[in-house]
Amino acid sequence: MSQAPVPNVYDAEPIPEAARAEIDRLMQSGDLFRYTAPEDAPVTLLEREFAAMMGSRYALAVSSCSAALFLSLKALGLPRGAKVLIPAFTFAAVPSAVVHADCQPVLVEVGSNYRVDMADFEARLTDDIGAVLISHMRGHTSDMDAIMALAEARGVPVIEDAAHSLGTLWNGKKIGTIGRVGCFSFQSYKLVNAGEGGIMVSDDADLIAQAIIMSGAYEHNWKKHDILAKAVERWQNALPLYNLRMQNLSAAVIRPQLAEVPRRVADGRRNHDYVAAQLNVSPWLDVPQPLAPELRAPDSIQFNLIGMSDDQVTAFAETAQAGGIKVQVFGMSTDNARAFWNWRFIEGGVPELPKTRDMLMRACDVRLPARLTLSDLDFVSSVLVGAADQVMAETRAYGT
Repeated sequence: MSQAPVPNVYDAEPIPEAARAEIDRLMQSGDLFRYTAPEDAPVTLLEREFAAMMGSRYALAVSSCSAALFLSLKALGLPRGAKVLIPAFTFAAVPSAVVHADCQPVLVEVGSNYRVDMADFEARLTDDIGAVLISHMRGHTSDMDAIMALAEARGVPVIEDAAHSLGTLWNGKKIGTIGRVGCFSFQSYKLVNAGEGGIMVSDDADLIAQAIIMSGAYEHNWKKHDILAKAVERWQNALPLYNLRMQNLSAAVIRPQLAEVPRRVADGRRNHDYVAAQLNVSPWLDVPQPLAPELRAPDSIQFNLIGMSDDQVTAFAETAQAGGIKVQVFGMSTDNARAFWNWRFIEGGVPELPKTRDMLMRACDVRLPARLTLSDLDFVSSVLVGAADQVMAETRAYGT
């Protein structure tokens, strides 16, 4: 019997044919700058369509989710050196955006379920915190009811880093629309793929107006943001330009994919839950349960290794990779950008965060794109469970 082929968990879905036709039209015209057309440029249409999809009043498409986070912080008008509370489990781009905005990241503990430790969050939400930037890392939603209640009680604005959470619901409300502003990614490994790109949504006209200017709407280009033109006008020449615009080719790639979001969300959730059920049978693997109000839209799976030493963790990852599935153990991967102790660019260094450190040393990450078939998922599950069983069986056999 031939062995089942190793599934490719990295490639995204093909770009819809409608995007190819629009790209060809743009290439023929050479009209790639978002502000060249008198109206209805592809980026403008994307903003309109994405805002409608999210139920938000405004959207601004930019060069990346990192750019959206940076512009959100700048548009809040925080003073230089303001402290911004962020989860210690996130990608390095998040504290980097805080640093670029001339603010100071303050890291909060994250538990073994990958969510913000609410006791530590409340303790660190002191009077000198200027903003909260909640990163829904790998699509795991922290207790947004508690976070919003605590932040609102202190008058602290909340930014949502929803790079991994397009399509996720919290108590029926779309993630990215709960805080003052929500930021999304169109990088290749996200639910909607443009290679690079980002977008921010908000109901706050003044915040988006400032972001429009700072994104690079120089001279009178801001007038093409029709519904925001009056709000933007007063900021012309009053804010620096960072030139973080999205260009029309990216928007042309993204727009036809928006209609695919519900199907990708449903397929991604099916894939995740199917594999999670198989992994949770193993005594060595644990996929934490989501919080009750959360309905996730995952395109990857995270699980914790139980009862393994550092050597066993290394052996597990090597055995899984030999079987065809690459496993990233966040804290054991050299120079991992998701391990907070590697963020040496933070002024004053990072605190010792034992809960987050312990979690990262045993937390594993495997991609599960929505396009995978059930046979692909069975392959992934069998390799992971088999690798754990093999490593722990060898340990028992040799007493090491």
